[in-house]
Amino acid sequence: MYNSPFHSGSLEQTSFLVTGGAGFIGSNLVEYLLKYKARKVRVLDNYSNGFHKNLRAFEGNERLEVLEGDIRNLEICMQACEGMDVVLHQAALGSVPRSVKDPVTSNEVNVGGFVNMLMATKEQGVKRFVYAASSSTYGDSKSLPKVEDVIGRPLSPYAVTKYANELYADVFGKTYGMEIIGLRYFNIFGPRQDPNGAYAAVIPLFIDAVLNGKSPKINGDGGQTRDFTFVENCVEANIRAALVEKPEAINQVYNIAVGDRTSLNDLFNILKDEAGVDITPEYGPERAGDIRDSLADISKAEKLLGYQPQIKIREGLQNTLAWFKENQDFIYNQK
Repeated sequence: MYNSPFHSGSLEQTSFLVTGGAGFIGSNLVEYLLKYKARKVRVLDNYSNGFHKNLRAFEGNERLEVLEGDIRNLEICMQACEGMDVVLHQAALGSVPRSVKDPVTSNEVNVGGFVNMLMATKEQGVKRFVYAASSSTYGDSKSLPKVEDVIGRPLSPYAVTKYANELYADVFGKTYGMEIIGLRYFNIFGPRQDPNGAYAAVIPLFIDAVLNGKSPKINGDGGQTRDFTFVENCVEANIRAALVEKPEAINQVYNIAVGDRTSLNDLFNILKDEAGVDITPEYGPERAGDIRDSLADISKAEKLLGYQPQIKIREGLQNTLAWFKENQDFIYNQK
């Protein structure tokens, strides 16, 4: 991946901290930053969702530093931010169902940990803080496409935590003069996304099913739609947000998606066709806290960040399916 850079100029004078850097999105960011020779790439991860295996390909790279620690520990956050120019904050407890089952831990990590990272960024004089926000912030708003300024009421504890991040980011930016940018991710998928565990996302679960001849479970009737976004587009957004110089682009929140929506039924049919299998999904009850439809207006990110997502749903699924086929041992190794 990353055959051409999403930035102009050199990264050789810029040091990046990637929290959650051993996770799915975080490790893709690490890959990009190392490929384009960032001065230093420091990872902070407690391996609750991330895996050592996601960073194994980069072991021995002198520009990579891995720090094991938890963002709920302010001292660790301070240590991680020391000497950094940019923080790409990906560390969080994802999953709506997980937050419904255990709202306390989701809040401790996603809100308490977030504030710790903001404080550490401020105290250590880091130039910019870019963080993973979420489309779940739109809550019960029925309007489509989703525009940044129009949100509804949260539908899950997870959504509350991600909305709280935006509120804290806004206050810290205004109160302390910090440069902070939030990226509302819409259903990111791609290589290194984990199909294992109770809270796996739908695309790796579907791919696991078509590659192993199993019928996947679809919650609800499968007609619900999402703006599925290939991880390379997400990396582009992070890099552009980290380096953008327009004053009007800073201290903003942006939708990060492709501006297209796909139903779960259509998603499964694409994967089934690409894999050349004939499997029928099983349908179950709808999931608590889920929204019915999601589609992003990405014009703000296009205008202010120069964001231009190149990879649409089918190409992204082809790339992801090919990666899963080639990396079966990697995927099912839990270390």
